[in-house]
Amino acid sequence: MEICSSSVSATLQWRTASPSRPSHLPSSSAPSSPLSLPSHLRFTKPLPFSLYSRTHPSLRLVVASAAKAKAKSFTIKAKEKLPADIEVEEFLEPNSSVRLSINVPTAVCDDCYNRVMTEYSKLAKIPGFRPRTRVPDDILMLHVGKQNVLKATIESVLKRTLPHAMSSVTGKALKDSMRITTNFADLEEAYSSSNSLRYDVLVDVVPEIRWNPENGYKSLNVVVEIDNEIAAESVCEQEIRRRQKALGTLRIVIDRGLQIGDVAVLDISATTIGEGGSDAEKIPSAESKGCHFDTEDEDKVLPGFLDSIVGIQRGETKSFPLLFPESWRQENLRGVRAQFTVECKELFYRDLPELDDSLADKLLPGCTTVEQVRESLMQMCQELEQRSKEQATDNAILDQLCKMVEVDIPRSLFEEEGRQIYGAKILEIQGSMKLTEDQLSSLSSPRAVNEYLEHEKENIENIIKQNLAVGDIFKRENLQVSTKELVTEVQNSIKEFKRNEQEYDEARIKEQVQEVLEGAKVLEWLREHATIQYMKDYLYLKNLYISLEDEKRKHAEWDKKKWELLDRKPLIVKMR
Repeated sequence: MEICSSSVSATLQWRTASPSRPSHLPSSSAPSSPLSLPSHLRFTKPLPFSLYSRTHPSLRLVVASAAKAKAKSFTIKAKEKLPADIEVEEFLEPNSSVRLSINVPTAVCDDCYNRVMTEYSKLAKIPGFRPRTRVPDDILMLHVGKQNVLKATIESVLKRTLPHAMSSVTGKALKDSMRITTNFADLEEAYSSSNSLRYDVLVDVVPEIRWNPENGYKSLNVVVEIDNEIAAESVCEQEIRRRQKALGTLRIVIDRGLQIGDVAVLDISATTIGEGGSDAEKIPSAESKGCHFDTEDEDKVLPGFLDSIVGIQRGETKSFPLLFPESWRQENLRGVRAQFTVECKELFYRDLPELDDSLADKLLPGCTTVEQVRESLMQMCQELEQRSKEQATDNAILDQLCKMVEVDIPRSLFEEEGRQIYGAKILEIQGSMKLTEDQLSSLSSPRAVNEYLEHEKENIENIIKQNLAVGDIFKRENLQVSTKELVTEVQNSIKEFKRNEQEYDEARIKEQVQEVLEGAKVLEWLREHATIQYMKDYLYLKNLYISLEDEKRKHAEWDKKKWELLDRKPLIVKMR
């Protein structure tokens, strides 16, 4: 259970804030879903998971993101010749933005007006005039409407002058970040009174990266805390148990309540507990219908949840309060007190086969003894442990990079990245549990997205910094991705899309593959040039003493052990 292009279009849009748009850059992993996301959360189809796993696990969430290190810029389409030059003033604004103030002379406005009237003459059907002949302006104005002519003229002016105005930021302006900040009504008033136009445009540009210290990434000192939960021995035993359970039979419990080892089918709902103990808002991510809950998966649910439902019988409903811990994976629920309601729909116990050599081939085809199964799985788990260690190393390196770079993040880039991450999280939840239309609508509403962007601001900014730093290092160190690597990975990705019968854009796949491989090259280079220390997590060591009955002795023993560990030199690996 998881409680879980720069051409200006003919129709111009006025935006006083950064635009909400579908992503044009790679996303985090996104499980397939029968329900589609709203447009403000929709993103392009990500590459198959196998590509990321073939390069490096951490790249799935870091390199393949909306804030890819290159921070894509765009190019203005060919400029149309104007009858007179326009005046453009450029002003630097916060968050890597540039404000352009454009003054359009009367000659350009008059030329646009004449073009508009010519087009209206071709289209208008006015009694007494032949089709496609020029109609006198005063008659045509009465037929079309003065206000319509005014709007069409202003749009023509903007369409023809924007490419010229944007010339100064060509190559550094971020795609889809341009917005006209002058109100359209003000443009109408200015044109009507002076037959000229002045308007402002705000555009985000590729942010400048400042390293502190300069070239500090070339000699990183990284401390990596190893999580003991990835220990191969523990994972191996859990996998053997999982396979044994898969070979067992579920039988209906008739005469008792829920016990450890049982499987229950539950309907779960939860609400926050407001002031005075009254129920407040529902928690959509905690709701689940027909949830198959294995009581041996206690570590996957909210602390106290299992203890609260032990003894529940089929058809019975229990209600109880729980507190989401500060370490809970959904940050918006950390520290929240919630009232849970659980109804037990079905209750089963497991009838498991004896774990002996006769079961070996069923546990792992080709094995003849349980010991052989254990050895084979241990090898796989050790490989998993090594990959987890490598991922922890890369995460520590990326954290260091984040602290070394200073960058003014454009608002459009921040919103793009935030929506990418939030959209991927929704699809991840949806992949692990069935979301109803109402739940999906609630989670993906503009209000929910904006709250997420505000709450996760620091985390989103750190991810953007990491990606920009990785891209800058790739250019600084002249790293290269071989054509052979690129072609091979593109072909593998296309094969996977075809195997899953999914649509794909080959050019887009090539772009994403290029980005992922570039990130892998940078992380490989950084590992080779870093001094890396691997240390066990002190918090884990402290937990070894938690079972001691004498509280005073417990603290004394831990204090002694702590200083012994601190005095001991950690394992240091010098990588050159």
